[in-house]
Amino acid sequence: MTIDTATPTSQRPRDRAVSDFTELTRRVQAAGLMRRRPGHYTARITAAVVAMGALVAGIVLVGDSWWQIAVAVGAAVVLTQVAFLGHDAAHRQIFSNGRANTWTSLVLANLFVGLSYGWWQHKHTRHHAKPNQVGADPDIDLEVIAFTPDDIERHRSRLSRWFLRKQGWFFFPLLFLEGAALHVAAIRRVSSREPMERRGVELSMLAVRLVGGLALVLAVMSPVKAAVFLVVQLALFGFYMGASFAPNHKGMPLIPKDARIDFLRRQVLTSRNIGGGRWVDVLMGGLNHQVEHHLFPSMPRPSLRRAQPLVKAYCQAHNIPYASVSLPRSYAIIVRHLNSVGRPDRDLFACPVTALYRV
Repeated sequence: MTIDTATPTSQRPRDRAVSDFTELTRRVQAAGLMRRRPGHYTARITAAVVAMGALVAGIVLVGDSWWQIAVAVGAAVVLTQVAFLGHDAAHRQIFSNGRANTWTSLVLANLFVGLSYGWWQHKHTRHHAKPNQVGADPDIDLEVIAFTPDDIERHRSRLSRWFLRKQGWFFFPLLFLEGAALHVAAIRRVSSREPMERRGVELSMLAVRLVGGLALVLAVMSPVKAAVFLVVQLALFGFYMGASFAPNHKGMPLIPKDARIDFLRRQVLTSRNIGGGRWVDVLMGGLNHQVEHHLFPSMPRPSLRRAQPLVKAYCQAHNIPYASVSLPRSYAIIVRHLNSVGRPDRDLFACPVTALYRV
């Protein structure tokens, strides 16, 4: 009699990994954490519409005054919060109907904020599939900042090497340019020849938002005040957005290009939660619960905090490192990590857990 070695009685590691996530999913669903939260999102969407109307009214009422700088600060905060809500809709957190989520995200992103839903979906979907994986995650493929060994190779000049050693200190100041960069990326996406669903809709909404917004500002303010208003609004919007998304993965382990790792460990090992009270939930739009969000992207934002102790306990029971630090601590980790990327003694893949998955 021969033994069938192709189907052993014990589970293979891959099978165990799949069953690990299946069991966690079962517990999350049993706790009702995946149910839609219509009341919560109705209130948020209503608040977003009212806030946008208040911004327009504020610009008109304040008129040609330097108090418009204060309005610009408020606009940056409001637009970032609306962008967070658009992020929720893009992840199908708001409605059970996919079409309703898509159109909500289109209105919030394109018409209200001036970003491209299609561009964001294309980029963000790839990030969620393989966070922090070299050659796969667009969020670690930046033109200025180096994250990977391949990035280090392009820093050959003396000035580039100096910048590489100090890039952590430049990271946050560079975020002030992110607002303009996001608008440019939106325009490039809708005007490109790449295939894109609802191009006409996105283009129309972006035109109303960007051209209409510029026309409103120039109609109410002098050219100098209008320029200052736009610079302040764009700079603070970009900084707020970047400072909210950066703590979630920057400085966490990188996954080698050819590594194979199961979904549960891939998402947990590369994500970092930000601790704090509910004020952090509001400040960061729920992105502070990044581990739970990456494991269950369609989980409604208000359920993420409730899911956190369940997911953390499950990870600890399965010996999966679960990262959670304060917001200031996360920023310090990012700066220190980026400054150490170019050091010859620094192994960017030096994580004892992810090392197990190298090919």
